[in-house]
Amino acid sequence: MSSTATKTTYEAKPQRYKATGDVHLILRRGDSVLYGQRQNTRFEDGAWHLPSGHLEADESVIAALIREAEEEIGVTIKPEDVQFSHVMHNSSSGGRVAFFFTVTVWQGEPTNREPEKCSALDWFALGGSPDHMIDYCRVAMKHITDGTSFSIYGW
Repeated sequence: MSSTATKTTYEAKPQRYKATGDVHLILRRGDSVLYGQRQNTRFEDGAWHLPSGHLEADESVIAALIREAEEEIGVTIKPEDVQFSHVMHNSSSGGRVAFFFTVTVWQGEPTNREPEKCSALDWFALGGSPDHMIDYCRVAMKHITDGTSFSIYGW
């Protein structure tokens, strides 16, 4: 055995990718979908967007959707009433995974519970989204209308 130590070379592995998880609520009343108009958010103020939010630590996407629905529009949703619609891997902010869920049964009347971030709520036809929307959401809604369950945006 040699008296010189063998130097082990380790190649640096790429850093693991970390994505932010988002949930988006497609609250349907017949053929209409509820949108909120953004304000004071410093991103796309004036644009219409689905009720949505970020996943919190140790929270499932269904739990996050139910929490966000209560916080933003004051409706109560049961887990069994949540239907998966779409997942989008979005390149914005370094990478996000956006989950879209459709709900047609809920308790309560949707009301604007975050007026500091949302100037209005309104219903729009499922196939006729508002004119001013955040683009990735518009693209996702088109995929959902077309029956596509997965998409990549911006990569």
